[in-house]
Amino acid sequence: MTDVLVLCYHAVSPSWSAPLSVTPDEFERQLSFLARRGWRATKFTEALFSPPAPRTLAITFDDAFQSVRQLAYPALRALGWPATVFAPTEFMGARAPLRWPGIDQWQGTADEHELISMNWEDLAELAEAGWEIGSHTCTHPLLTAVDDARLREELQRSRQECTERLGAPCESIAYPYGVVDERVAARAGEAGYRAAGTLISSLRPLGPLRWPRVGIYHVDDYRRFRLKMTPVMRHLRASSLWPTRE
Repeated sequence: MTDVLVLCYHAVSPSWSAPLSVTPDEFERQLSFLARRGWRATKFTEALFSPPAPRTLAITFDDAFQSVRQLAYPALRALGWPATVFAPTEFMGARAPLRWPGIDQWQGTADEHELISMNWEDLAELAEAGWEIGSHTCTHPLLTAVDDARLREELQRSRQECTERLGAPCESIAYPYGVVDERVAARAGEAGYRAAGTLISSLRPLGPLRWPRVGIYHVDDYRRFRLKMTPVMRHLRASSLWPTRE
């Protein structure tokens, strides 16, 4: 039986204490742990539809922070592992600070540089190296709170731009804030996506357009990370006993 594990990271930084950031040392330590346990990494969509190993791993990064290219990419390249980046397309024209509710408290601070994103050239470089580039919508809204017209625009335009800019079909999306409902998932399928990642407490599988990911954060030291990876914990989080909450 194939075990598919999908992790969700955001930024990588040696000094940023934001919840969504992990240090390079912890990131490399986590990768080493997974490699020793026999996990084989592949791209997100492939993990869902054509898992290449009994223990198939997909490492995903939301938001397309520049630090992923600078610090995560070399660590993954050393292992020969690809990953997946979900890019909010409206911000990919230049390496500039990302801006939306949830990260805007770092604007104008000494850590503002941590918000700098990749650009299309950076994403193309990762795609050339074997990474998957998926959509993270255009402007990173909470999709469950927008009307149908804006929902279609965010889903369709971002997919089209990824496809045109990178010269390959965009098949996947990560929902901003990890939140989805039946309406959003249905519209994502209609927009042409095959795979979509969520980020909620429950790991209960609800199909490829509502695929659960394990979020990895600043508080996840080696002990907590190993606990999150245990079959017992993952099984518990996938059971009906675990509450489904954002």
